[in-house]
Amino acid sequence: MFSLGWPEVLIILLAAVIIFGPKKIPELGSALGKTLKGFKEEMNKPEEEETQEEFDRDRS
Repeated sequence: MFSLGWPEVLIILLAAVIIFGPKKIPELGSALGKTLKGFKEEMNKPEEEETQEEFDRDRS
């Protein structure tokens, strides 16, 4: 779908440093990581709930 080469990645990183500043980049990376982790946990949650519901039905 997207084909990014090294020149494009460097331009994006340079723009991020210019916009946010070098001190803010690690904070943004950390926040992004936490957000993605939470999103993945929520995506797996319905599967766990569905499994628990099936287990409860089987026990009844």
